[in-house]
Parts: sequence; structure tokens; C-alpha cells
Amino acid sequence: MKAVYISQPGGPEALEIRNVPRPVPGPGEVLIDVVAAGLNRADVQQRKGYYPPPPGASEVPGLEVSGRIAGFGPDVAKPFSVGDKVVALLAGGGYAEQVAVPAGQVLGVPEGVDLVTAAALPEVAATVYSNLFMTAQLQRGETVLIHGATGGIGTMAVQLAKAFGAKVATTAGTAEKVSTATAFLGADIAINYAEEDFGESLRAQNGGRGADVILDVVGAKYLKQNVDALADYGRLIVIGLQGGTKGELDLGKLLRKRAAIVGTALRPRPSEEKAVIMNAVREAVWPLLSDGRIKVLVAKTFPLDQVRAAHEYFDSGEHMGKVLLVI
Repeated sequence: MKAVYISQPGGPEALEIRNVPRPVPGPGEVLIDVVAAGLNRADVQQRKGYYPPPPGASEVPGLEVSGRIAGFGPDVAKPFSVGDKVVALLAGGGYAEQVAVPAGQVLGVPEGVDLVTAAALPEVAATVYSNLFMTAQLQRGETVLIHGATGGIGTMAVQLAKAFGAKVATTAGTAEKVSTATAFLGADIAINYAEEDFGESLRAQNGGRGADVILDVVGAKYLKQNVDALADYGRLIVIGLQGGTKGELDLGKLLRKRAAIVGTALRPRPSEEKAVIMNAVREAVWPLLSDGRIKVLVAKTFPLDQVRAAHEYFDSGEHMGKVLLVI
């Protein structure tokens, strides 16, 4: 089969397509004929050499796919049949024609979502739901600040938090993206971080109050501002390090606010934890997709043999929504 490998750490030119043996599903795994795969920031970090796959995971990038069940390994208890349309959350291996994955990380495609578009869902839905609701315990009526409104995580997080009754503030870097955040995604407050301090702007537009929960993909660069932007008893959830890994933390301010900072990563979690998260996603998120309360925003699709162009586009930051590879 065809699969994408990273020849050496670097830019999109490091991605190359190889012909490799097809995967053989092990105990508890299903084999999927991949139809589409989502691009994620983790794929870029892996390409650059900063985020190696967990032990035992495929070297092939790609953390989420959609496709059809092609076969089963031993001891699969989940009720799938060959040909079923599914999505899967992966530790790696998505940029390929087939992938083997633990059955607990596989869900049927939500009703009303086409199979290619569905590839935009598993990684972001699992990341957003597990962090906002299972970890941060976001409550109806609380204010949540979501960084990166129009990225894959942001487009899901804004809509999901809004659907669950939170007041949603978000940041974006251009006037067009700010407009998309409010007009299409439904954010209550959208802040252009290139033009204003997001903490000050949030308080000015939120009755002087900060955020109860912040979902952050930036990391060190935003640490001080994020702590400033927290309300009392606020929870800062760090899920990305685009802005670096080391920052200075004012512990006094954190103590005065009785606030918490939590760092999480989905990819290295055990399969059993991922299965719990995916079950929660099926129960809580899939109905919102089926009835149209959450819409999937796909920026652009690329065929597998244009994976370098897909990464160049992703790296440009121009996209609003998910970038997909069609296999």
C-alpha cells in the first residue's frame, strides 16, 4: 500500500510516499480502508522532529481517519461489519491506504456527515470534549476562552462550548477570522490578538470578569497573559506548545486566584483511556453533529500524492477549519 513517511526532520519536502506492506490487525484491532485523513499540528511537529510517535505506534503521520471497515483481528467485541463507514482516533498511521487501530477508538460516522468530511472529526472532537468537559469541567453559564478560533481545534471548541451553554470568547489573528468566529461559529466575543491584549479585551467585554476556563494551544508565549486572563477558580488547560515550552509563572497570582493549570496530551494515552473518551464523544458530540448544531468546517482537501502541498498550506496559517488528505 501507499503510505507517507518522513525522510528526515524538516519542512514539507521531508514527506515522501512509499510502498509498504499492508498492516495486519492484532488482537482487538480493526483494519480500515482509509478514505480521508485529517492534518493536525501534531503531524507538523512530528515532521519537524519535535514529536515522535509513542512507543509501538506507526512512524506514518496521521492521528485521525475516516474510511470503511476492511477486516478484524482476533477478539474484536465491538459490533462492526466489513464495509461499515467509520472514523478512528489513532496514535499514528493515518496518512496511508489502510490502518489497523484498536476497536475502542473507532466510531460509526455521525448521521448526516459525509465520509470524507468525517475525517475532520475524531482527533478534534476527542481533544476538545475530553479537555473542556472531562478535565476542566466547564459548566453552563461559565466563560471559556478558546485560542485559535478558526483552526481545527478552535472551530470544534467554540461550537461545542456554545452548544453546552457556555459563554464563548475566542482569539484569532485577522479581521476575517474574527468575523468567522462570531458569524459562522457563534462565539459571543472574538478578539484580534494581533491588535489588542486578549485578557484586557475579554474583561472589557465580559463585565470586568476573566475566563473560568482557557483552552490554550500556544503554551509558553501565552502563559503570563493566560494567568492574567483567568477568573478566580479558573482552569487553564494547555494542549499545545506552538509558542514554546518554557515560560515564567507568577505563582502568587495563581494562588490569589485559587486557579489551576493542567497540561494534557491525547496521543500518548493508553488505548483504554482513548476508548472511554471516544464513547463519551459518541454520546455527547455525535448528536450535535447529526442535528446540525455543530458544523464541520473543512478548509481544503488534497490527494495523498500532494501531501507536501497540503503541509505547505497548513503551515501558511491561511486555512480556516480542517485540512484533509483524500486517499
